[in-house]
Amino acid sequence: MDLHFDCTQCGRCCHDLRLTLSVEEARAWAGRGHQVDLLTEGWPWPDDDEPENPFDDAVLQWRKATSFPVLVGDVPFRINLRLVARHDGPCPHLMPDMRCGNYAARPRICRIYPLESRPFEQVLPARRKCPPEAWGDDLQLLERNGQPAAVEAKAVLAAHRQAMIDDVPLKAGLVSALGFTETALAGEGLAVCKIAPPDLLTALEEAECSLWDAPQHWTIVTNRQSTAQTLCDLDCPVRLVPAGPAFLQAFADET
Repeated sequence: MDLHFDCTQCGRCCHDLRLTLSVEEARAWAGRGHQVDLLTEGWPWPDDDEPENPFDDAVLQWRKATSFPVLVGDVPFRINLRLVARHDGPCPHLMPDMRCGNYAARPRICRIYPLESRPFEQVLPARRKCPPEAWGDDLQLLERNGQPAAVEAKAVLAAHRQAMIDDVPLKAGLVSALGFTETALAGEGLAVCKIAPPDLLTALEEAECSLWDAPQHWTIVTNRQSTAQTLCDLDCPVRLVPAGPAFLQAFADET
C-alpha cells in the first residue's frame, strides 16, 4: 500500500504537542530552558525467563526492549518512560511565517513527521494534524508497504527507534534520581512527572554518574474506580486521581 504526502507548512504539527525525545534531545531541549515532562505507562509482565515464554510476538518484544522491570506490590510490571518536549500553543522555535527556527537541530520526531515513530503502528492521516490537502495520490510518496519511501527518513526513523532502546538504562536511573515511582496502566493513560528544566539536567547528570537501577516498588495511578478496585484486590498500590496535568487519560473519570 502506498501513502502519498507533501507538507503544506500549515504549522499545525508545531502546536500543542508532546514530542518524544531521546535523552540527548531532552538534554538539549531542557538546556534551552524548554519544558520536558516524563510520561510513564506500565504492563503487568509475567516471568519471561521461563523456557516457554509468550514473548515471541514482535510487538511485545518491542515493549520489552523499551521498558524496565519493576514491582507493583508483588506483581511484576514493565515501565515505559517517555521524555517529551511539551509546549502549549506554538513551539518555542516556530517563527511567524510557520518555518522552524531550530530546523538544523530539530528532534528526530520532528524530522520524521508524519511517519509513525512506533513500530507496527500504521500511519493514519485522520490522526495527523496535517490538512486534507497534504494527502493525495498525486503527491510525493511517503510510505510503501509500511516502510518510509525516502532513504533519509528511513535512517532517521531507525535512529529514533534505536535511541528508545538504548536510553532505557539511563531512564531507569533518572526515575531513581527523581524518586518518581508512579505509572498509569498501558491503554488507560499516562502518568506525568513535571520537572523544571534545570532540575531535569541535574537529575540526568546524577543518573549518568551513579548508574542507578530503577526503584523497584511502584504505584499505579488511574482515574477509573473499577481499575483501582481490581488492583486493590491484587494488593497492588494504587492511587485514584482525576484526569488533568498529572494524568493524561484515555477514558473519562470514573468514580
